[in-house]
Amino acid sequence: MFQREFALRLIARPGDALYCRLSVNVQMWAHVQHIMKVGRNNFRPPPQVESSVVRITPKVPPPPINFEEWDGLLRICFSRKNKTLSASFKPSSVVGLLQRNYQTYCAQNSLLVEDTVSMKEKIQKVLEETGLAEERAAKCSEGDFLKLLQAFREENIFFC
Repeated sequence: MFQREFALRLIARPGDALYCRLSVNVQMWAHVQHIMKVGRNNFRPPPQVESSVVRITPKVPPPPINFEEWDGLLRICFSRKNKTLSASFKPSSVVGLLQRNYQTYCAQNSLLVEDTVSMKEKIQKVLEETGLAEERAAKCSEGDFLKLLQAFREENIFFC
């Protein structure tokens, strides 16, 4: 049993007002089902909030992705969920993080770091190739985020 607003965030779908990083993460790793609403009057003394019962069943087997990397992508995408994904990846702090991760990966795998292409251009290329550059995180599905994660991985850009 959870506070109603939290329960609604767990079950929210793309495009819903309450759809957020929590929604995507929970739905990636588990099946979530709203069971019933529990009114305030069922408690003594009545609380200030409504409650809901939610069933959360882990997916078996779990998705074959790294949680830290997945969550790192979602943190960037949902930093401002109504911005376009292209705008979410433009801040210098995000570009710097991905640049460091890219250089670390290249160093660990004996790959040459390309100096001719900037990280901003690599990021924009991935967003455009996936067709998600002008999409907003609040409207993207779990499949869209998986496609984006895979496209970044193919360019050796990682989020953890």
